Amino acid sequence: MSAKKNAQARLGFKTGEHIVYPSHGVGRIMAIEEQEVAGFKLELFVISFEKDKMTLRVPLSKIATVGMRKLSETNIVEKSLETLQGRARIKRTMWSRRAQEYEAKINSGDLVAISEVVRDLYRSDAQPEQSYSERQLYEAALDRMARELSAVQNITETESVKLIEQNLLKGPRRGAAKAAEEADLDTDIEADEAA
Repeated sequence: MSAKKNAQARLGFKTGEHIVYPSHGVGRIMAIEEQEVAGFKLELFVISFEKDKMTLRVPLSKIATVGMRKLSETNIVEKSLETLQGRARIKRTMWSRRAQEYEAKINSGDLVAISEVVRDLYRSDAQPEQSYSERQLYEAALDRMARELSAVQNITETESVKLIEQNLLKGPRRGAAKAAEEADLDTDIEADEAA
């Protein structure tokens, strides 16, 4: 009986629980299997990524190396949402260099780093269009962040995307600027009507 219980939880991870695999995002541990590979017995986590229709088998010995972790705590989620409200920090380097840095942040599995990419690459309707590669990186970061938020807060991915976008609009020069522009426009109209 203890062998069966032991097979249900390893290294603090249990079957059925959601985890974050840095290079693929949020997945669910479906089972802990034992397989023989090249004459060696290996214990493997079987991780399913439903949205990508992918199953991954990760040896227990590689968990720390690949950076697999539990879902973020509530305080980390709140910090990532606050990060979205900050001012975009775009370095004045070549796009190829920035793109590599963004890709590294997305694949780090760190929710706050991913939220920085979402914040930096976000474009409101009033801003100029993004290039194809910018848009791809933005959507990848948004998808990773939305999947983790939906798993942590037990909401749908659509609801988590709306939550992310609401926080993006609270940032400087986004929603606040739009409200200020509308207020200035109303003041101008009132001044014209008074004259």
